Amino acid sequence: MNDRPTPPAAPGRRAPHRARVLRTERLTPHMIRIVFGGPGLAAFEAGAYTDHYVKLLFPPPGGSYPEPFDLGVIRETLPREEWPRSRTYTVRAWDADARELTVDFVHHGASGLAGPWADAARPGDTLYLVGPGGAYAPDPAADWHLLAGDESALPAIAATLERLPEGATAKVFLEVAGPDEEQKLTTAADADVVWVHRDGRGIGEGLVEAVTALAFPPGRAQVFVHGEAGFVKELRRLLRVEHGLPKDQLSISGYWRRGADEDGWQSSKAEWNRQVEREQEQGRGD
Repeated sequence: MNDRPTPPAAPGRRAPHRARVLRTERLTPHMIRIVFGGPGLAAFEAGAYTDHYVKLLFPPPGGSYPEPFDLGVIRETLPREEWPRSRTYTVRAWDADARELTVDFVHHGASGLAGPWADAARPGDTLYLVGPGGAYAPDPAADWHLLAGDESALPAIAATLERLPEGATAKVFLEVAGPDEEQKLTTAADADVVWVHRDGRGIGEGLVEAVTALAFPPGRAQVFVHGEAGFVKELRRLLRVEHGLPKDQLSISGYWRRGADEDGWQSSKAEWNRQVEREQEQGRGD
């Protein structure tokens, strides 16, 4: 595919961006960093939120992108099996001066879609993406910050730590498979970072235990809890029901769910969230 600017979208449609792989880096045995650039990112902007995310659009199995690339036309004229497949990833970093977009991928072997693509990616490869979206950034008025998540939330938590100013207090809990999956994190804040190693335990079990054991500092907390939907549900109950934190202090979301691919999870996520909220708000007596 030629490296050229992204064509404009049809009226009322958000134009996908064509991103070219500039370089790749293996951060840990199961985390791959891809830095994208190229003229297709000329109109891309991010940075207002530390949980900014993009929808990466992968060609259908055994196929290629139809050109000119217009996602609306593709969905209107082609059967679903020929549509690009989308996966949601956090913007780890956006360098507006260099026009470089950094995305970190979890890779667990040949299974899945995005992980194997990242493992095989080489400079010059191209990928379309849509976005960014996002809604969370650290609040300077908060007295302290609670950040918790698994590998899928690590890029957003790392970006948040980089944004926190000197003197800010942060309690950080990150669950990974083992010690070789830990990453060096940079922050000017007073951050207490706890790495929780699964070591064969179920996803989120150790993370829920660690956060439950935390003695909350005094003052107003701002909370960011993201990752696998099962443990996110448990931590939401802890924060809303047991600690009584109001919703406006919480950013809580299941990025993914065990046993479901992204298409299946996204189609059921809204109802899952409504059910969780009904159950837990009843527990609060609201």
